[in-house]
Amino acid sequence: MGLKLGDTFPDFTADSSQGQIHWHEFIDGSWAILFSHPADFTPVCTTELGAVAKYLPEFEKRGVKLAAISHNDVESHKGWIPDIETYTPGVKVGYPIIADPEKELAVKLGSLDPDEKDAKGLPANARAVWIIGPDKKLKLSILYPATTGRNFEEVLRVLDSLQLTAKHSVATPVNWHHGEKVIIVPSISDEAAKENRTSR
Repeated sequence: MGLKLGDTFPDFTADSSQGQIHWHEFIDGSWAILFSHPADFTPVCTTELGAVAKYLPEFEKRGVKLAAISHNDVESHKGWIPDIETYTPGVKVGYPIIADPEKELAVKLGSLDPDEKDAKGLPANARAVWIIGPDKKLKLSILYPATTGRNFEEVLRVLDSLQLTAKHSVATPVNWHHGEKVIIVPSISDEAAKENRTSR
């Protein structure tokens, strides 16, 4: 299944390190980020989940709910969490890691990497990032191969842009960061832009 921007993100029910999750209930009108991983206890995945735990206060400040998916069962996830926290000292993995041992979610979400194989010789999960809006629609997706770790500072930067542009008729230029100048979208007249500016 190929998810497109603006599609309603699929609902699902799955076990996780924090109990059973009903996805649409879990996000419940909030922004949400779901990110997938090839497997537990692997080095790149361990660095990534540690980084997400480190940035968790920044995501929470933006009202974002987070969850990871990996191709192992819940007991494996629970055993992996202490390793993640040891690798990134001072963090707590305060978000759920969803179990997908049969790769049903990976197939449903289209996140398998055909060039990378797991221990059984089957396609591994790619490193996908899905940002979902409060309306449960897909606002952004990034698909990294299994061999490349993600940049979660970029995920935060993009999230800031998405949240800003969802509220205002603006666009953000190249390499934009929160607090920098933005661009008024072409559909807004000069007069309307000036009125909006003076009314703030």
